[in-house]
Amino acid sequence: MNRKIEFSIGEFYHLYNRGNNKGKIFLNDNDKVRFLNLLFLCNDTKSIVFRDIPKSAIYNKKRRANTLVDIGGYCLMPNHFHLLVHEKEENGISLFMQKLLTAYSLYFNKKHNRTGKLFEGVFGAAHADDDGYLKYLFAYIHLNPIKLIEPHWKETGIVDIARAEKFLHDYKYASYLDYIGDARPEATIINKDAFPEYFENQKEFRDHLKDWLNYLTT
Repeated sequence: MNRKIEFSIGEFYHLYNRGNNKGKIFLNDNDKVRFLNLLFLCNDTKSIVFRDIPKSAIYNKKRRANTLVDIGGYCLMPNHFHLLVHEKEENGISLFMQKLLTAYSLYFNKKHNRTGKLFEGVFGAAHADDDGYLKYLFAYIHLNPIKLIEPHWKETGIVDIARAEKFLHDYKYASYLDYIGDARPEATIINKDAFPEYFENQKEFRDHLKDWLNYLTT
């Protein structure tokens, strides 16, 4: 995977990566919790000592003060992940992703007794330089888990939108819950204040996603 993009302070980006040969990068819930933990820990200007990373989740502490990037949304899928970020420090995205992917790869290979590279290659990135595209990414990223129950929903549509919305509400490994008002420790991973105020309240966020569900289903 080649990435031809330069990151700039103050800009927004969609970041993503998937497993080598499309293999799974999350085999169980513990793997996902570890990755969320690293989203919190690696987003810091201070260096990280991999052997000192705690096994239990620590993102229930208050938001970190010296972050490299602002995370506006995320979603973990079995063989890939999506992040929506705002560059706030020079080289912040590159350093954050280097720390994140290295730490998680070391954990995963040791945990599951494997060798070799875990990810397909250099992480992918798209510059959200258009207001409409940036707002769309909030829907695209947070609707991703629907593929787990309806793999071809974008092509064939969804018969029961209420069921899809319930599935999103029950899925713990995306920031969807942090936008609909659920109080949970994972909320400290993201910083909504660094992103445009597209959604004045939880209903507007829900309606935005529902509009895309309806659009792609019709």
